[in-house]
Amino acid sequence: MVFPAHAADSSLDRLTELGDRIAELAAHMHAGTHRLLVMLAEFDAERGWEVGGHRSCAHWLHYRTGFDLGACREKVRTARALTALPRTSAAMAEGALSFAKVRALTRIAHEETEAELLDVARRSTARQLERFVRSWKRFSRVDEQEHERVLHQSRTVTIVPDEDGMYAIRGRLDAEVGALLMRAIEAASDALFRGERGDPDTPSPAQRRADALGLLAERALQAGFDVDGGAPLSGGRAERYQVLLHVEEETLAEDAEPGRSNLEDGVRVSAETSRRLACDAAVVRVTTDHRGDVLDVGRRTRTIPPAIRRALEVRDRGCRFPGCGLRFTDAHHIHHWADGGETRLDNLLLLCRHHHRLVHEDGWRVRWPVGCDPEFESPRGVTVRRPMVPPDPDHADTLILANEERGVRPDWRTAGAEWKREADVEIDVLSRAFEVMDASED
Repeated sequence: MVFPAHAADSSLDRLTELGDRIAELAAHMHAGTHRLLVMLAEFDAERGWEVGGHRSCAHWLHYRTGFDLGACREKVRTARALTALPRTSAAMAEGALSFAKVRALTRIAHEETEAELLDVARRSTARQLERFVRSWKRFSRVDEQEHERVLHQSRTVTIVPDEDGMYAIRGRLDAEVGALLMRAIEAASDALFRGERGDPDTPSPAQRRADALGLLAERALQAGFDVDGGAPLSGGRAERYQVLLHVEEETLAEDAEPGRSNLEDGVRVSAETSRRLACDAAVVRVTTDHRGDVLDVGRRTRTIPPAIRRALEVRDRGCRFPGCGLRFTDAHHIHHWADGGETRLDNLLLLCRHHHRLVHEDGWRVRWPVGCDPEFESPRGVTVRRPMVPPDPDHADTLILANEERGVRPDWRTAGAEWKREADVEIDVLSRAFEVMDASED
């Protein structure tokens, strides 16, 4: 079958026009993404995400927008970095740079190198720019010969409580022991925070390592230790390694004045911390006389029986705070058992350590209306609940109109790459960029 020439020309013109409209709309989307990043940087700087009880700005963005959590971390990191790169920010505001390009630029660009790198970014594809960034890292790498020589005789670790009731850890380890500990902490941190190593948001890396160290200790005690080729520690020997909290029953009541509440070594913890720990722990009731002599020691019982804990894991599948979902959790009594609350599924939910602390030490409240999801109310009266209906999506015409009102009018050429192949990249451009970057390293 033979088509008329004018019909083929018409089809080609239509496809060309369609392609131009796609490229123009993409540039508008780049400009819209810039606006999102600017707003996100402002929201993050004012720590607006804390109002809703979220652990970081990335977690808030993940919860409110539906972006993948990893993508949210990159958006927050890029938004922060973009505030110090005015030329890059302006180019993205015009729709000339995609988020992928800006994300790559913000990893290496600073005041001295921004102009040269921006020229490379405008003319290259996102893939070429990523390769360029990786190459720069290899070219600028310096020999890392900072390892200190630690003598075996100087190894030491001290763990002592300070005047605030925290524990201070200081030590020097053999190189292989220190490396082993770091790898274990990294593994625990990845598991505890879903691979959030490198997340610029709170908790800070140092805080994540502290939480990971606690997880290491818990898991080590659960697994036991193989000694003398025999069975893992158990029974009386394992009891030596439990963390004991001594608390008066009246202290656990919500409205009572705090009485005794301390760890085995005498370190005081708050009454509300004791209530949090008692939510999901083994409890032994000890009866004493007025002189403190022990009269009776009851049986050890779990505040959350194993069967109920398994049911909780099946039902909740992680922290129930909206937008969280971490799998390492404590079971929380909505109405505390010390205040008469029952240990039943309708009075229990799983919370991660961060949100469990919010509910106890930070004064948040939990409500669970019948037939609905749990609601969390902050001391400032902000209620956080799972959205019932997602917001209506913006239309492309709305985005284009908003950009045009701000004076942004990209066309089909705005975001395109000049270099299509690696061979198209001009050597003098690369040379100038590397010269600038090498000078900045010096």
